[in-house]
Amino acid sequence: MTRDKALSAAAIVAAGLAVLWLATDGLAAFTAEGARRLAVKRQPKPLPAVEFVDHNAKRFSFDDYRGRIVLVEFIYSRCGDICLVLGDSFERIRAALPPDTAPDRVQLLSISFDQTDGPDDLTSYAERFHADGHAWRIVRPVEAKDIAILLKTFGVTVIADGFGGFQHNAAVHLIDERGRLARIYGFSPPAAILERLWTWL
Repeated sequence: MTRDKALSAAAIVAAGLAVLWLATDGLAAFTAEGARRLAVKRQPKPLPAVEFVDHNAKRFSFDDYRGRIVLVEFIYSRCGDICLVLGDSFERIRAALPPDTAPDRVQLLSISFDQTDGPDDLTSYAERFHADGHAWRIVRPVEAKDIAILLKTFGVTVIADGFGGFQHNAAVHLIDERGRLARIYGFSPPAAILERLWTWL
């Protein structure tokens, strides 16, 4: 290889590395999901003023949880795959939290993004995973228009599958004591999420 070709190759490699560095935020995020989690970690996001109704027909908002840690997952009651794993994960997290920690310090919310989920659907999902309605609530927004706002805020992608169900990304979202979306954890085993949760308590 001639000197000129070597210099050209080196310049191309350097340019490529520069683009990679910028695109991955200094090699910290290699995917869009990774970038989303990193952005939230660096700058927690305020939450929208959304009113929810839970499977016991009680209404509340995120503001009611100020001063507590809230773990949030997005589900729909008829989901037969990933939501079942999410529900099982939340059930194990809830069981592992000591009585003096929950619900005064930690709350769990399973938010349905399916507009057709009614009270009976939420109750059925709650019974399946033993959500007590106190430390762990199965909820949906009171106003259907707020679903899109929530999905955008939390970075959740939901796509109708054409058969009455949905494809959606799965994560556990942590809301801090100040009422901000502060962390997004991957589809981790409950033990890994609990280990991270202790750092907040």
